[in-house]
Amino acid sequence: MRDDHHPAPLTPHDPVLRTYTESEVAALLRELHEAGRPFGIQWGSAATNGTTVEGRLLVDFGNAPVSTLLNLLNILRDTERHARSQ
Repeated sequence: MRDDHHPAPLTPHDPVLRTYTESEVAALLRELHEAGRPFGIQWGSAATNGTTVEGRLLVDFGNAPVSTLLNLLNILRDTERHARSQ
């Protein structure tokens, strides 16, 4: 079960991933670049590559599924929220 405080990780086969467009994923990658910078998390070459597997868009940092990107962003967002609340 997902909640706002501790969302369950997405799996590469989660049906919601089929709803993301290439431009939406590109925006999430830009967010990853910004949010990851203070933590030394940088993938300068990360980009959408237009490749899909069974209808799911891949992100080109080792051909990771979008679920990897979203799970990493959730960790960074949670870390940022936690830091602000301290």
